[in-house]
Amino acid sequence: MPWDATFIYNDRFGKRKARFRSTSEPEVEMSQRKPILLTIAVVLVLAVRPVSAAEPVTVVQRVLQQTCYDCHDEFSAEGDLVLAKLPWDLQDVKVRRRWTQIYDRIAAGEMPPERDDLAEDDRHAILAALQQSIGQAEKAEIQQQGRSSLRRLTRSEYEDNLRDLLQLPHLDVAARLPEDRQLHGFTKVADSLDMSSVQLNAYLDAAQAALQQAVASGVEPPSQVRHRFTGTRLFPSGETFGGREAMFFARNNKMISSGRVNQLTPQELDKAPVELALFRAATWPYFGYPRGFVAQVAGEYRVRFSARAVRQLPGFRLVPAYDPLPISFRARQPSGADVSGDVRETGGWIDLQPESETFETTILLKAGETFEYSLLGLPVPFIRTDGGFFYDFPPMPAEGHRGAAFEWLEVAGPLSPHQWPAASHRVLFGELAIGPPEPTSRLPVSVVSQQPKTDARLLFHRFAAQVAGGPLTDHAADAYLRLIDAELDAGVPFGDAMLKGYQALLCSGHFLYLTNPRHNPTALASRLSHFLWNSRPDRELLQKNIDGKLANAEQLHAEVDRMILDPRFDRFVDNFTDQWLNLSDLRRDLPDIRLYPEYRKDDYLVDSMERETQTFFAAMIRDNLPIATIIDSDFTYLNDRLAAHYGLARQSGSAMRRVDLPAWSPYGGLLTQASVLKLTTDGTTTSPVKRGVWVMEKLLGQPPPPPPKSIPAIEPNIRGASTVRQLLAKHAAEASCAACHARFDPVGFALENFDVMGAWRDRYRNLATGEEITGIDRAGHPFKYHIAAEVDAAGRLLSGEQFEDVHELKTLLLAQPRQLARNLLHQWTLYATGAEVRFSDRAEIDSILDQCADNGYRARDLLHQWVASPIFTEVESTHQR
Repeated sequence: MPWDATFIYNDRFGKRKARFRSTSEPEVEMSQRKPILLTIAVVLVLAVRPVSAAEPVTVVQRVLQQTCYDCHDEFSAEGDLVLAKLPWDLQDVKVRRRWTQIYDRIAAGEMPPERDDLAEDDRHAILAALQQSIGQAEKAEIQQQGRSSLRRLTRSEYEDNLRDLLQLPHLDVAARLPEDRQLHGFTKVADSLDMSSVQLNAYLDAAQAALQQAVASGVEPPSQVRHRFTGTRLFPSGETFGGREAMFFARNNKMISSGRVNQLTPQELDKAPVELALFRAATWPYFGYPRGFVAQVAGEYRVRFSARAVRQLPGFRLVPAYDPLPISFRARQPSGADVSGDVRETGGWIDLQPESETFETTILLKAGETFEYSLLGLPVPFIRTDGGFFYDFPPMPAEGHRGAAFEWLEVAGPLSPHQWPAASHRVLFGELAIGPPEPTSRLPVSVVSQQPKTDARLLFHRFAAQVAGGPLTDHAADAYLRLIDAELDAGVPFGDAMLKGYQALLCSGHFLYLTNPRHNPTALASRLSHFLWNSRPDRELLQKNIDGKLANAEQLHAEVDRMILDPRFDRFVDNFTDQWLNLSDLRRDLPDIRLYPEYRKDDYLVDSMERETQTFFAAMIRDNLPIATIIDSDFTYLNDRLAAHYGLARQSGSAMRRVDLPAWSPYGGLLTQASVLKLTTDGTTTSPVKRGVWVMEKLLGQPPPPPPKSIPAIEPNIRGASTVRQLLAKHAAEASCAACHARFDPVGFALENFDVMGAWRDRYRNLATGEEITGIDRAGHPFKYHIAAEVDAAGRLLSGEQFEDVHELKTLLLAQPRQLARNLLHQWTLYATGAEVRFSDRAEIDSILDQCADNGYRARDLLHQWVASPIFTEVESTHQR
């Protein structure tokens, strides 16, 4: 007769009860029948298959029944875990993951909560049984399928692959593709990279756009046009938002009146040049670009200009600046201030000096775009509605308004390649001649072929070999060649027909999917290049893979070192930090300008934060720094804005440079970089919970379980009624919250001395109580806030270790270098292979850590050992347990 059972633990009476109900009979109650209950529980749990007494499952169930069922029955279900209903089907990935969690909790001494409740002999026995069973199940799966599965390219990988394949370094097609879903913080996880008809159509569209851009734009290269702008032609109008303080024309360091400036003769301009004096940032509302210039053809344009950094003093006088002023350019449509469309920085950061110099840069423009002057770090006008609607410029500081004076500017472009047609065209059509476009063609040129089908085969096989990293078999190429032949038979021009076949190939498994090195001999090179370059392998890497040289650890390490020195390594730095550290969210939460008026529209600060973290992480790899630099270092990378933000010695210019930190500085290491500290706030208040969870998950690799659904989150209090510590104390008083909060809250409290943008503070701000602070912010807005309670950064870790501030916390965390290194290996594994570190990979991870321990777990050492390990190469491991 079938039975089901519900276990109940009654704390009030201390009795153990079970209700048994036949599926055909009414419910009956029995109590204090433990032997019978445990027997039935065993039958229920093991019903999936018969077992013998010698099997590990018997050991597991015996220990769990004796120790864990009271808390993990259907009534209590602590941690949403009902052990009596957890199956033993370890071929099921979800079930195996659950048993792995149980293993980890027992191994860490966290389950059961009281360590003495589980005898050490039983602890060793159940851990050995779980280790054996989970390891065997995973090993069987890996032997059959590989440790990671086939996955498609992410949209950034697809764009970078097309850039490298077609030799179009500025190709922009990623926006045509749907956003990739994130899993465990990464977009490269195989389980999240599904493919739908919508996505396939988007990839077809992106491939078509890329191929058309690769084709020569005409029989002859586009004509290069030169423009020179002086005087009033340097700006689209005689003024901008903010009035005369924001912008005016000057001669001999004095403002020219608006009535006079347009009356200057060429002779007068020759005697004393007119300068454009600009003193505001290029944030909305703004439209400041050379008058009348629009790019007729998309491409690169060379910009040369003469300018200097100045200060504006009372009376609209210009004097040399004290410091360099960073500027850039922004590409945009030549519309008004309210309709700017796609605005993006181009040309890099340039530091104007107090004395006039000639500068040169290259900017990228689309057809129909112009470019505007973008002065970094300057204020924007204040929108006033008292007495009318106008944009008021901020009050003048004692040293004057910082700004730039431009004397002249030249634009030349589009820049043409040294050889025509360009390399991108020759990738598609080799040396075939080009002619005027055919009437029925979508291309700007015709491709001349005397033997279309013969040439089609030669060109396609040549292109396909580059796409697939080796020759395509005749059988594999036939489908694409039939498509091209059908187009030619239908009268489609040769160039269009070839692009149709190329488009299909670029959306096939030969290009769109990454295979497992276990099943494809050339896939190891591809995995390595998509890891470090976010794109396809170059010829040198591919050839070494074909020759078997990557199977040699020394050769593999040398290839890694070569790839790190390549400019494409910056793709890894940017993409990996975007996903691992969440840098892609850096601009998501703007600071609350009521509480933090000094950060109003300070894009230069946010951009500098991002560059510090990217430069720092790249240095960890390139300079082979110890893993402990994640937590603390005696240096960081700063420019002028970040140095001021951190309260450090003044720096000159926008370039990031390595700066030694004084002993008293709380900065140093990723842990206290402004980007990290900003990412872990909501822009209004700091959250010890959010910061603590982020550090434990991202840096230490110890993520907490999700919060109970029944417990609401803490709402930020900006009225000064309670401190963050008081609010959290009430929150963590819930029994279901206390254990987890004890893991991450202390770490978060140690970071409370940093505000929402990572600047040091000793007291909290609010809008109601405490000492009132008033003033005018950098944009001219009046502000008022209050400072009250002092920051208490002390805490006690779950281990019992106490600290008083972030300095002491760093000391405690530095004692865990192996855990920091382990976590980085886990993050690389997920990013590079598309799969998490498996239970059966742990022995290999420990082997890597053992090899790097004596040298402080240095970053490049870890990288070398990891890429040579079976986790990356998928070669059979010698460390399997």
